[in-house]
Amino acid sequence: MTHQEPVPAATVVLARDDSSNDGIEILLLRRNSKLVFHGGHWVFPGGRIDAEDFLAAESELEFPAAQHAAVRETREESGIEISPEQLIHTAHWTTPPRLPRRFCTWFFVCPLREPVDVTVDNDEILDFRWLTPAQALAEAANETLILPQPTRVTLTDIAVFDSLDALEAAVTASDIRVFPEDSPYYRPEEMGCL
Repeated sequence: MTHQEPVPAATVVLARDDSSNDGIEILLLRRNSKLVFHGGHWVFPGGRIDAEDFLAAESELEFPAAQHAAVRETREESGIEISPEQLIHTAHWTTPPRLPRRFCTWFFVCPLREPVDVTVDNDEILDFRWLTPAQALAEAANETLILPQPTRVTLTDIAVFDSLDALEAAVTASDIRVFPEDSPYYRPEEMGCL
């Protein structure tokens, strides 16, 4: 059996301070259950890197294109406008070979300091919720919402932070988490991630 090559993609963890208590809230979007990939799951905004993202980045390198894909997908799926300069690269996930659809995904955190309005397209994305990482993980444990494994791991990683400032400081200073660790699809210097 031949393994499908993973498609380059980008995703964004949109984070804001939680006004009701100490902590942060993360935007999660519910994908249409009719979609083949993670249908009905709650995910961060994101998607594949398109040719237009390379044009927007004015680069043939994957990392700048991933930043532009993250901005574009966030706008398309949530109506929120962000910029590449706001993105903090935190992780890179590659889907295991045995799965029918594979992605090699750049993960970014985007701290939101100003209020934003969320507008979903009611096609690919049907609903949204701002949740603390702990709330999202508890609901996933109770099976009231379904989280893909990378989403669950990311939420677990950031659940320890009690403010947006703490999260931003930590992810800016920390090493990039690469899954799997020896992924041939993560070559940061060669891909323009300096």
